[in-house]
Amino acid sequence: WLLGAQDKGKQAIFLTAKSGEFVVFNCQLDLPVGVDTPLDLRWSKEDKTIYSLADEKDPWVAERYKDRIQLVSSHARSSINLTSVRESDGGWYSCGASNSNSTPRFRLTVNTPPRFLVTPEDMIRINFGDAIILSCQAEGRPAPEIRWYKDASPVEPSATVGLFNQGSELRISDIWQQDLGDYTCIAGNTGGQISHTSTLTTVSVKGPPRIVVPPTNQTTLEGEKVRFPCEISPASNLTVEWTHDGTSISALPSLQGRASAQRDGSLVINPVTSEDSGFYSCEIVTGSDSAMAYLNVEYPAKVTFTPTVQYLPFRLAGVVQCSIKANPPLQYVTWTKDKRLLEPYSIKDTFIMSNGSLLLTKVTQEHEGRYTCTPYNAQGTQGSSGPMEVLVRKPPVFTVEPESLYQRKVGETVEMHCDAQEAEGTQKPNIQWQLRNGDAVQGERVTMSKANISISDLRRTDFGYYQCVASNEVATIVSATRLVVDGTLPHAPHNLTANCTETTVTLSWLPGYTYKQDYVILYQESSSMEQTSVPVIPNTTTMTTITGLTPGTDYLFQVSAKNTQGDMMTNVGVTMPTPLQPAQEDDFPRPSDDGPKPGPPLGLTITDTSLGYLLKWQTPSEKVDLLQYYSVRYKTDSGWRILNRDDIDPADTSYLAKNLVEGRTYHFRVMAHSATSFEPSNEVKLSIPSSITHDDTAALVGDNSLFIGGILLIGAILFVAAIILSICAIRICNKRRARENGKIYGIHSPNSI
Repeated sequence: WLLGAQDKGKQAIFLTAKSGEFVVFNCQLDLPVGVDTPLDLRWSKEDKTIYSLADEKDPWVAERYKDRIQLVSSHARSSINLTSVRESDGGWYSCGASNSNSTPRFRLTVNTPPRFLVTPEDMIRINFGDAIILSCQAEGRPAPEIRWYKDASPVEPSATVGLFNQGSELRISDIWQQDLGDYTCIAGNTGGQISHTSTLTTVSVKGPPRIVVPPTNQTTLEGEKVRFPCEISPASNLTVEWTHDGTSISALPSLQGRASAQRDGSLVINPVTSEDSGFYSCEIVTGSDSAMAYLNVEYPAKVTFTPTVQYLPFRLAGVVQCSIKANPPLQYVTWTKDKRLLEPYSIKDTFIMSNGSLLLTKVTQEHEGRYTCTPYNAQGTQGSSGPMEVLVRKPPVFTVEPESLYQRKVGETVEMHCDAQEAEGTQKPNIQWQLRNGDAVQGERVTMSKANISISDLRRTDFGYYQCVASNEVATIVSATRLVVDGTLPHAPHNLTANCTETTVTLSWLPGYTYKQDYVILYQESSSMEQTSVPVIPNTTTMTTITGLTPGTDYLFQVSAKNTQGDMMTNVGVTMPTPLQPAQEDDFPRPSDDGPKPGPPLGLTITDTSLGYLLKWQTPSEKVDLLQYYSVRYKTDSGWRILNRDDIDPADTSYLAKNLVEGRTYHFRVMAHSATSFEPSNEVKLSIPSSITHDDTAALVGDNSLFIGGILLIGAILFVAAIILSICAIRICNKRRARENGKIYGIHSPNSI
């Protein structure tokens, strides 16, 4: 089998043969003119004779080549055929004759099939969580390529599976059920391929069965197929039970025909619907183990319900409802009115709510018409709603309203009156009585007469707010009243309001009832559990001022009421921050041309970094198509100035502020510019400390104040003592003198006694 070709001149001829096959050495000698038979033919390998032929005698063949070398034909008396090629036959060959001046040279390369040098054991037993290295080394010519298969499929590298050292090592870490199986190492080259298979299995597992391949969280599209694995080890006849949000799969009609538990314990749902989102749990029937995963089903935004007629209340706020479901969340909604696209952002008193519905803050007759809505999310839309006929009608009105306050004693009866009338062409309103939280007023002591309500045998628990609610197809109107039951434990003060400065807060409230009671202010920093109490003097006031607060701190304030019975009721309280500095009017410049502009940049923040102060913001959520560039403005004590030199590209949402001066306070805003106008972001404030902090200065001032205050206090005591001694010395002190206690009405300090 001739595998090589002869080059011109005296260049060597390179031949290739496979082990076990044959190769022809074609020796072309330069013989004298007219002579075609070489004399004393000789073949050598590595300068050692392996074949010779002289004077028509029988050829001589070296021992290791016996029965493997023969002349090709009688017409080519110099060429030989080497059969049953061996790996050791590779090397340099040459031919020559006594009547030839040429000595052609040959290079024979013998390709050998691969053979294994190292293979893993046939059966390997491991424990779950172990790591292992499977080594497979082979030799051959050319060098064989190593490939790995698991259960007839190529091994795919992952976080726990890797191939190393040109593929000769397969490393598996943190072994679990899915890693078990048959691993086959295949070594191949042009000479052929060989394979070796090892089985990876576990040692016998003691104890109850466990879930070794739990389900994992998945996100899929509506209409797709989903599979949750749930494999048990050791393998047994035990089964698993699947639940969806705590309910057995078999008990959910919505999953019948679409969900099925497989023999290997896995759950398959095909196809999935939007209602299938939720938690799926598999539990071994013995209760020895369970696992849970979440299924997130995404789908284009869709309208779930379209009322054919909707009513809006004339001259009140009204909402055109668009019932939407969307996952991922709703991005935006387009509206049409009378088959024309509606632009809510350009229409006065018209807004699109976060749920996609259309809010009209002041309804007029012009709002009547046929509306449609089309919702969109990241997956697109499933289409528009059906047409909705929007009619404007006058809302119901109260003809009788309850009094603003009813005050009764324990055991008495209260009757609260209410009535409402419908507008022309609308339905009579339905009237109900509710508590402030929306619960219906009901019980054995409650009676209804038309729209009036009566509560007998009043108790302390009847205290509170009541609402008369009148509803029809156009609107719901509410009239509220308050019932106070006297002669009981004090009710919690209500309507607590707070007005803060940097160091003080003024609180005001309404009493829970009108009988005599005392008040106590309870307050604390929101980040602290330590509470301070201050009595309110005199007890007839419902307003007080607390001093000595820390600027820039959140406080929780509460008012407690106590009567002669010694019981106390505390309201829910109000949380208020003390400002860092007095509030100032916004002096930010406004655009001279109020043309079309994008929405404001969102969520402006500032962070101290090693390179400077990094301002970051988010892209406007509205009219982003109008955005052309950003700019950054700042101010200290004077007016607003531009910080950036060049326009900031719309794709950039950050800016690094450098070389800011210590000891100054900066205010920043980011502008989103259109071609003709701009919209500012929220304002952020940055106070850069100087080498001596304000806290240190405050501490020094505080210490001096205490020192001076102490001297004055000692002097006052000595002065009073001298007066008393003088009066007693001249015996004028004959009568007791009443001392008046100085009272500071409504003003208290946390440090006052």
